[in-house]
Amino acid sequence: MNLPDTMRGVVLTGHGGPEMLELRDNLPVPSPGPNDVIIRVGAAGVNNTDINTRTAWYSKGEADDADATWSGKPLEFPRVQGADVCGEIVAVGTDVAASRIGERVLIEPCIRFADGVEQSPPWYFGSECDGGFAQFTRVDTRQACVVKSNLTDIELASFPCSYSTAENMLTRANLQAGETILVTGASGGVGSATVQLARARGANVIAITSPAKMDTLIDLGAERTLPRDADLVAELSSGSIDVVVDLVAGSNWPTLLDVLRSGGRYAVAGAIGGPMVELDVRTLYLKDLSFFGCTVLEPEVFGNLVGCIERAELKPLVAEVFALKDIEAAQAAFGDKGYTGKIVLNVD
Repeated sequence: MNLPDTMRGVVLTGHGGPEMLELRDNLPVPSPGPNDVIIRVGAAGVNNTDINTRTAWYSKGEADDADATWSGKPLEFPRVQGADVCGEIVAVGTDVAASRIGERVLIEPCIRFADGVEQSPPWYFGSECDGGFAQFTRVDTRQACVVKSNLTDIELASFPCSYSTAENMLTRANLQAGETILVTGASGGVGSATVQLARARGANVIAITSPAKMDTLIDLGAERTLPRDADLVAELSSGSIDVVVDLVAGSNWPTLLDVLRSGGRYAVAGAIGGPMVELDVRTLYLKDLSFFGCTVLEPEVFGNLVGCIERAELKPLVAEVFALKDIEAAQAAFGDKGYTGKIVLNVD
């Protein structure tokens, strides 16, 4: 197809509140480098990374936000955000087979290849490079994964970031069939994905969530649910859990280690309850626990996820759909946490 010169998209103009998001109709359509593909975006999901990047949450400095990105690379403005993308390849670079044009794809958000070189550490789609909150986007051909599914673009856009994060934690923690896993923040995008993926592995799932969302998580495969203020030791007993997947952290964090068995595994990819926790190091070493901080995807994770989607092993959970122009309302709804699953923007 002949690409237009300009496109509609939302750009982040600086760190701060939602007022830093600006809808523009005159953004230049990206041109492909030799190894790139251009994707017409059908839909893009909203996730924590978008908001954390906007607010400079990733920065560890009190006044300096130069490190406020997923990898620590300074953010360049204006930036098109959006890590969860489903779309169609409409143009390719000189070193990419023209047969890729027309393929329906999901973009792997952990960007290992960009600008013709391997990035170390990897970038995050929509953070260190432009993402999917626009009509067209560009990625290295290796980041665009063909998906063959009867699901809509909106449904497919609910998968990439949350489900790959969840699958990565389960991969790193080596969750096995028959083991018992405790999932915090289980009703959010990553948490609900973890429940489904853990159940698909044959694990016994215990989910921590609000009472209003417990039935939904049971339907997704959790065998038991607990409220957020539960006394975990009293409810589960010490040493009863093989794996903890944590997306919350916060003040109750030490009890997660108390319920892990000797040799148990703890994987974390979020801290919505607060990033500062208290660790008794004796618990860590006397129980022979293994800790996994999970950001960069293991190489096999995204391909495994696409396989699960194509085999219809996962249920897309789209809580609400917004137009691209209503991104501020979408992020406000995301922040309210009154839903289960994902909020998605209809871009096409």
